[in-house]
Amino acid sequence: MKPTFYRLSDGWNAEPYVPRPVIDIQGRDLVLKFLVNAFQFTEFAEGEFGILRFAGCQRYRLGPVNDDGWYAGQCRFSRLVPEWGEFYVVQGDAALLEAPQDWHTIAPPSGIGRHFLFYFRDQTFECAADECHIEPSANNSLHRTGKKLRVPSAEELKPVIHLRKRLCRSQ
Repeated sequence: MKPTFYRLSDGWNAEPYVPRPVIDIQGRDLVLKFLVNAFQFTEFAEGEFGILRFAGCQRYRLGPVNDDGWYAGQCRFSRLVPEWGEFYVVQGDAALLEAPQDWHTIAPPSGIGRHFLFYFRDQTFECAADECHIEPSANNSLHRTGKKLRVPSAEELKPVIHLRKRLCRSQ
């Protein structure tokens, strides 16, 4: 089944040159911090960070492919993802989720996890988590500017139930 990509970033994305993604594990949550794109979105100042919280994170990866590899077709999602540099939730082919070998496990699968995908310039961030939201923090430029995640309808975005069975095999 061909994967479907639902863009969650609306009116924002990561800094296009050196976004400096940083991961912080807080219990069962993963917090992702990255520089926002002040070049395209003037409500941000250069050097400001965006912060996303992935609640109920089961596993994540921050690794290759970079933008050169993506445009050269060296990524399993090349020519499938609508736009480079945006933040997505992915539904569809579970085999594509499992393809990378560099996953870090945080917790057992919940059975309701979703596959989140964010292409940075030199790295790809992926996460299986129950939900994602913009962290309500004073040093989060996404929160300060009132940005929201673009939320697909419940019908479009059903929980990835098959994720539980697939993830159990990899642990």
